[in-house]
Amino acid sequence: MDQLIKDIDIISGEEAQAVDYKTTPEENTGKTKKIYIESYGCQMNFSDSEIVASIMKENGYDTTADFQQADVVFLNTCSIREKAEQTVRNRLNHFNAVKKTKPDMTIGVLGCMAERLKDKLLEEEKIVDVVVGPDAYRDLPNLVNAAEDGRKGVNTFLSREETYADIAPVRLNSNGVTAFISIMRGCDNMCSFCVVPFTRGRERSRDPHSIVAEARDLFERGYREVTLLGQNVDSYKWSPEENNKARLNKKEEEVSQVVNFANLLEMVAQVNPLLRVRFSTSHPKDITDEVLYTMKKYDNICKYIHLPVQSGNSRVLELMNRTYDREWYLDRVKAIREILGDECGISSDMIAGFCTETEEEHKDTLTLMDIVKYDFSYMFYYSERPGTLAAKKYTDDIPLDVKKRRLNEIIEKQTQLSLERNKLDIGKEQIILIEGTSKKSEFELKGRNSANKVVIVPSEGLKLGDYVKVKIKDCTAATLFGEVIEINPAVA
Repeated sequence: MDQLIKDIDIISGEEAQAVDYKTTPEENTGKTKKIYIESYGCQMNFSDSEIVASIMKENGYDTTADFQQADVVFLNTCSIREKAEQTVRNRLNHFNAVKKTKPDMTIGVLGCMAERLKDKLLEEEKIVDVVVGPDAYRDLPNLVNAAEDGRKGVNTFLSREETYADIAPVRLNSNGVTAFISIMRGCDNMCSFCVVPFTRGRERSRDPHSIVAEARDLFERGYREVTLLGQNVDSYKWSPEENNKARLNKKEEEVSQVVNFANLLEMVAQVNPLLRVRFSTSHPKDITDEVLYTMKKYDNICKYIHLPVQSGNSRVLELMNRTYDREWYLDRVKAIREILGDECGISSDMIAGFCTETEEEHKDTLTLMDIVKYDFSYMFYYSERPGTLAAKKYTDDIPLDVKKRRLNEIIEKQTQLSLERNKLDIGKEQIILIEGTSKKSEFELKGRNSANKVVIVPSEGLKLGDYVKVKIKDCTAATLFGEVIEINPAVA
């Protein structure tokens, strides 16, 4: 399950059932048409919207931050939870109300919800003009033209080759400091609760040289941090034999060997020591010691791993088809601590109230949390998704009030652990990368340390993109507070 983009570190309760979204910024380069995009859900969706914006920009569109000024409105959607889909439906109703006064507006649904519901949105509900799955974005200009001519604009074909490796994303809502780089698409894991394999198709890895080129271009344009994205980055694998069609005319000697995720991490880290490298998401069954030792080797590879556990009980994990058990997971955590040290940040996803989960099995999740001591977590109660293996095989038999109570117990545990972990940082000196203004004060800036924790510092003398050595003075369960010791130290 993918992370939600949040500015706070503990995602929980009713907030966890809400849906984050971002909108396109205003851009005026003289093009004749305007496009507005709302992006929901995971980091991959936000990255995909940057690809969509690039494709549409090449076909005569500027972006707008005001959907009422748009010729085309796209919602890039998430199907992970029922709440996400309902939020999108509510937005579609709102857009359609505006369309009554602006009939030439084209409304489209992109991404996972489009792939899952397909023709239903077009023919049964008739609330959209265009429906496009994650692998068909190149076809968007043609589909919009078809919709404008009164024809169906639908393409939900799932590709086994598409990676959009040759498309330079338009950086939407960019702070000019941090950026996403998609390294692979799709997922071959068939977790029983998850719709992703059905909405994003089979796993395929992007040409490593195009990834490195994108990272180098971003650094040269002033970016100082990239996050490598994939549903399961640890299973990244590229070879000239298996991925010949994605080689992008590279010379034979440049792509003569298999590249795994540890190799790719090293290649990106070598772009420049001042370019920080993060990645998401890791799968417990696939993360290797080779990856951990590569992280240890390079100071600019951030010491943070998002390692979703979902449940602390082996029987429930088997029902979830996670392909590891409690002992395997704890062994991987032990390896992280032994190789990268206790300061490496670890976060997780957890689902409360999965089918047939007993009270004792729920308590296994709480005891596992005590052992691992997560820095923060993304916590939800189980929401059955149509078409998943769990929906077909199991009864969603845990009452909602029990799910919510178990979730609250997980939240309380994580809040306690987050505060405990943050207190360990007080008095320590850390390097942070300044990436924005604090939400609470214009006189403070925020950055993140290597372990992905938000650190607030006074803004005087600082600017976005600065590396800053700070001393941590205080904390909450969600945030660290520091004083500046040195600006742009020699080692970042």
